[in-house]
Amino acid sequence: MTVDTHLPPSPVALDWLNTVFEQQRSAFAGLPMPPAAQRRQWLKSLRELLLAQQAALIEAISQDFSGRSADETLLAELMPSVQGIRDAERHLARWMKPSRRKVGLAFQPASARVIYQPLGVVGVIVPWNYPLFLAMGPLTGALAAGNRVMLKLSESTPATGQLLKALLERVFPTDLVCVLLGEADVGEAFSRLPFDHLLFTGATSIGRHVMQAAAQNLTPVTLELGGKSPAIVSATVPLAHAAERIAFGKTLNAGQTCVAPDYVLVPRERLDGFVEAYRQTVRRFYPQVRDNPDYTAIINPRHLARLDGYLADARAKGAQVLELYPDEPRQGRRMAPQVLLGVNDDMRVMQDEIFGPLLPVLPYDRLDEALAYINARPRPLALYYFGYDRAEQRRVLEQSHSGGVCLNDTLLHVAQDDLPFGGVGPSGMGHYHGHEGFLTFSKAKAVLAKQRLNAARLIYPPYGKTLQQWVYKLFIR
Repeated sequence: MTVDTHLPPSPVALDWLNTVFEQQRSAFAGLPMPPAAQRRQWLKSLRELLLAQQAALIEAISQDFSGRSADETLLAELMPSVQGIRDAERHLARWMKPSRRKVGLAFQPASARVIYQPLGVVGVIVPWNYPLFLAMGPLTGALAAGNRVMLKLSESTPATGQLLKALLERVFPTDLVCVLLGEADVGEAFSRLPFDHLLFTGATSIGRHVMQAAAQNLTPVTLELGGKSPAIVSATVPLAHAAERIAFGKTLNAGQTCVAPDYVLVPRERLDGFVEAYRQTVRRFYPQVRDNPDYTAIINPRHLARLDGYLADARAKGAQVLELYPDEPRQGRRMAPQVLLGVNDDMRVMQDEIFGPLLPVLPYDRLDEALAYINARPRPLALYYFGYDRAEQRRVLEQSHSGGVCLNDTLLHVAQDDLPFGGVGPSGMGHYHGHEGFLTFSKAKAVLAKQRLNAARLIYPPYGKTLQQWVYKLFIR
């Protein structure tokens, strides 16, 4: 989503947004605590819809990308979406169950518990790179928690947006789930609605605008941003192991993944060996890029031009660009994977999140040096370490900060329903997925309950009674 503060929303779009928001708020007031059976039915309807419409969803996403691998859509969008819904269905009763808490002796007799109450109307701003998964994940958590949901789909994926809008309207009334489409003006107006919670997935720069807009209503936000997620190759891990798993993470969706490895730190003496292992792996995954249905295109001409600009800037400033498919001319928006060596911080490719199939590879001499390099930069959404030494793994976990970590793999932590997903600092705030998603979209309400007997009368005014002094001394001691 792009937010342009110079474009006012059209009166029609603004009226529609406000109308839908008020409808959902009114519907929530009529059912402020949906029972578990009702929530399970919502989730079941969503799951069955996705399963029944797989082919249509795959086709719409491919149309938006002008060539998106059907298998990648199944693997990275449909499978985790369906599994996330099933996980919520299985665990919903446990998540909804009030949590019993202890009451201090001084406050007896009483009971304490936490009840998990729906927040109300939740807004979700969905990016273009995984338009299905990044809509269904928040929608699942918000419905499981008993909320009403408004989804703003990206203008960069119009076919997917139109299809999702039509499909969701088949199974959900507008006052429960609503999909909104439109350009930047609609996105900006959407972020200014007084939601009970707003979740945004996208670029850090746009996240700042969203948070600023939400602050006008004191709307709490979950920001799933990005940044430059590093991979560290250790001095002892087999290079074939590391190269294969990094290549998978970097080439899936042509690198258009918020947790894709953005750059790799490799021991200096292993640099050439890693580059060759990476080249061989990529060529094995994709023997050719042209006419290859397994390889996804860049989403639109603007992002292709952005990536070409990174390459031109890096070359002009002294980087070496290694073409992995030197004999293949470009076909449409399919950009072939490339490796960049000799990069530095003056280059745009080392300043911005790449979001494409370009992989800078940097040398290091000691693990401490690699960690210092990462820690000197904004905290990333993901960090990947390749090495089987448990002591080194512990050092990396304890001496770095990131939203999530994979040891000896990439990307797959995001698909684990029982792990929270979220960033830290410039890569985001808050969590969702699984139980954490349910908690994000719920109010954990503290409840202290007392009945007829009121021992607290012992500490009521007037003060200075002998019994009061005895009570104070007993519990302070």
